[in-house]
Amino acid sequence: MMYLETLWRYILFSAPYLIFGLIVAGIIRSFLSVEIIKDKLGAKSFKSVFWASLAGVPLPLCSCSVIPAAVTLKKSGASNGATSSFLISTPESGIDSIALTYSLMDLPMTVLRPLVAFISAMVAGLFQNRFNQFQYIDEQDEKKSCCHHDHGKAEKLVLKNKIGSGLKYAFTDLINDIAWWLTIGLLLGAAIDFFVPANFFESLSGWTGKFIILGIGLPLYICASASTPIAASMVLKGLSPGAALIFLLVGPATNFSNIAVLQKYIGKKGIIINVIVISVIALISSYLVDNYYLGKMISWRVEEHMNHGNVWWEYVSAVLLIALLIRGIYVDKIKGLF
Repeated sequence: MMYLETLWRYILFSAPYLIFGLIVAGIIRSFLSVEIIKDKLGAKSFKSVFWASLAGVPLPLCSCSVIPAAVTLKKSGASNGATSSFLISTPESGIDSIALTYSLMDLPMTVLRPLVAFISAMVAGLFQNRFNQFQYIDEQDEKKSCCHHDHGKAEKLVLKNKIGSGLKYAFTDLINDIAWWLTIGLLLGAAIDFFVPANFFESLSGWTGKFIILGIGLPLYICASASTPIAASMVLKGLSPGAALIFLLVGPATNFSNIAVLQKYIGKKGIIINVIVISVIALISSYLVDNYYLGKMISWRVEEHMNHGNVWWEYVSAVLLIALLIRGIYVDKIKGLF
């Protein structure tokens, strides 16, 4: 029963930020669609990599739904560098996960997470343009994804309908995509907070631990929003912020299913470049972040929320979030079984 109270508290203080993130994400998706940005990404240049990296940071696509979007870009003539940059910055960040990071962690981590995602995407894209000469030949194949929604198509909407379309996308396709993994993330985050002893993860804060987290995160699939409560809880139990950042970056950006599909579009060398760059940037960033927090009292917002009363709009947001998660899990995991 006490665990359920902890879980309820996690949902209470996460829900308002996540609902806000979904709203903003939907609006951004309407005005910054794949079709809008693809014309800027064809050239094998610094500029195309920059725009792909920047555009991917706020877009609300998880690491499975980013595949059809990236394939659309590639088939539209995007370079290997621009495609790779988009594939890295998009799942590592997003308005929804940024809002959730601020809800559970602190302002520096909220800024550092998308910043490092952007840097990783930029470096990988530039290395792709320099060292990867793979040429993709369009065979009119089906775009594969681990989710069931078509994120590559954008309706030709007049301005007055864009916001409505964005909100519809946010509270249907987007939340359905992340509902399963976000629910798991909240359950695990609350479980770590409640069951795991204090300082349990301290042993993973050194370099050996960082490499262990890196090794776990590379093949693992977990979306950016779902990884946030898990990482926040592990820091409260002794994990260093830098080690947590590795988990936040690597988990959403790479997994076996994505790698299997994407090697067809950017080649095996392209996959190797992406994995190496993501890993190296994550490790360097973890070292710098740990040095930034060295000697500072780590005070995650999740701790502050545990010690103050709640207001009515937090309860409304929590109930709405639970309803959205239940519906999303039903649509994505259960409905097709019957």
